[in-house]
Amino acid sequence: MTVLDSRIPDGPLETKWEDHKFSMKLVNPNNKRKFDIIIVGTGLAGASAAATLGELGYRVKVFTFHDSARRAHSIAAQGGINAAKNYHGDGDSVFRLFYDTVKGGDYRSREANVYRLAEVSNNIIDQCVAQGVPFAREYGGLLDNRSFGGAQVSRTFYARGQTGQQLLLGAYQALSRQVKAGTVELVTNAEMLELVVVDGKAAGIITRDLVTGRIERHSAHATVLGTGGYSNAYYLSTNAMTCNVTAAWRAHRKGAYFANPSFTQIHPTAIPSSDEFQSKLTLMSESLRNDGRIWVPNDPDESRAPGDIPESDRDYYLERKYPSFGNLAPRDISSRAAKVVVDEGKGVGPLKNGVYLDFADAIQRLGKDAVADKYGNLFEMYERITGENPYEVPMRIYPALHYTMGGLWVDYHLQTTIPGLFAIGEANFSDHGANRLGASALMQGLADGYFVLPYTIGDYLAPMLGQSKVDTSASEFAEAEAAVTGQIDKWLGQKGTRSVDWYHRELGKIMWDYCGMERTQQGLEKALSEIPALKEEFDTNVRVLGSADTINSSLEKVGRVADFFELGELMCRDALVREESCGGHFRAEHQTEDGEALRDDDNFAHVTAWEWTGDASNPNEHREQLEFDAVQLSTRSYK
Repeated sequence: MTVLDSRIPDGPLETKWEDHKFSMKLVNPNNKRKFDIIIVGTGLAGASAAATLGELGYRVKVFTFHDSARRAHSIAAQGGINAAKNYHGDGDSVFRLFYDTVKGGDYRSREANVYRLAEVSNNIIDQCVAQGVPFAREYGGLLDNRSFGGAQVSRTFYARGQTGQQLLLGAYQALSRQVKAGTVELVTNAEMLELVVVDGKAAGIITRDLVTGRIERHSAHATVLGTGGYSNAYYLSTNAMTCNVTAAWRAHRKGAYFANPSFTQIHPTAIPSSDEFQSKLTLMSESLRNDGRIWVPNDPDESRAPGDIPESDRDYYLERKYPSFGNLAPRDISSRAAKVVVDEGKGVGPLKNGVYLDFADAIQRLGKDAVADKYGNLFEMYERITGENPYEVPMRIYPALHYTMGGLWVDYHLQTTIPGLFAIGEANFSDHGANRLGASALMQGLADGYFVLPYTIGDYLAPMLGQSKVDTSASEFAEAEAAVTGQIDKWLGQKGTRSVDWYHRELGKIMWDYCGMERTQQGLEKALSEIPALKEEFDTNVRVLGSADTINSSLEKVGRVADFFELGELMCRDALVREESCGGHFRAEHQTEDGEALRDDDNFAHVTAWEWTGDASNPNEHREQLEFDAVQLSTRSYK
């Protein structure tokens, strides 16, 4: 079994990144314009990287399958972004943010990467303020903070419930400036369908124009994937319906290892589904847990309206089980706790599939206007979707698939196992372990794009000075393009009987039932028999209407769902071999007497990275052993 080299530099944790920046090779300003870089994705990670690398002088070509870079899914993030500014003087520090993140990830993340993330977090806030991001401010004009799950300090900067939107607009403005300056070329409506590898190195990509259907070749000295996560493998998730794994998965099939794919996060605060035909779920910001109290009726047969149920008949189960953190317990713990009470029959709503998130106490204590100032747009969104006024009745929430901690394996330089291919933001696995703390996704995306990749990609490019990028007429480009067009022709030539969405929904049911909030050996083995069987039927019976030379959403979906089938099988295999519970990976066979996750540090304190072999059912397993010097491995406790 290959032991992966993370290339973590020597030296004290506190100075590791600063010292390493000095030791990395540089490309001087006049030489940067001699290098071409491809970036796929224009969310926070991709847009910030493109803007920064363009401003440094590199020739950047950035791709999005949207009609505008502003439509990237980062825009949907609501609650905030973490940073260790300690404006409240409540005990925060870079080390505490680092510690909370490692602990929150249940000690399954790489210490060096997490410390660097905490270290550069403060720079992100300064950068975004300079861009004009309208963070909330206190009455004296200073930036405001609020709390998020898994922390006992206020470190989350926010712009009401629109933080992702405002941060993305800041990055988009920086990107647009470089487009205007001519250092960045923005290509819209273009989906990456293949990675081109020449002599073992990433040489470019193959794309399809989603409007004209044109297949195009693009070459560069280095390629960066900032294409987000893969929770839509479950069909129902909080992600936009177009979110997919295709770019990362096509890179995986070309040699990039995929790490910890079973580490998926269930967000505790989403609107419950209303019927089995629903196509996505809506996230309600975790910030609501600052002032909202979560409860269910004690009696499973309770029929009174929530406002008529006295305190004595309510179970504030998070406050009862985790008094130190209460409603701000980490996402994985809060989600499992909600599942327990709903499984006991105490769920609320027409389908008995939710719990209450109640703001009555906050409104009485702070006043309706103060609550509206903090959460008004979220309350409005909830009312539009449900028809219920959360100022008057409690919200109904239930956990939903949200973020994916797994992703392409990268080293300390954010480089995958394919030289010249980098992965940033949610597309890589590196910073969150087995559970991401709330408000850390935006932090990682911007840290990678603004402050890490610009150094590490230069270290890769510097020795290549004077080398030309591979010409797109090379045989490897022709073979990759032929593979893409051949697959498109195959899908269109099939005259099946079922739609792409039908197969995606069926796959999602298998994934949720057997690889969702709770996993068992028996269930995972069942999934590993059902997924290939369903995939075989999909390959021969899916029906794709339309043609390849125009807008065709069915054609777009079929390739993405095909990738989800292979990924879903790998997720279940990864969950099966990890015989422990940690963070979002909860194996029912491995839990404490009081139902908490039971880790096995002797056997599983490692990253599992999978190598594609050409057979989705027989990947090769590789490991990166995790070493903990600054924190002590211990059982997580939020009580």
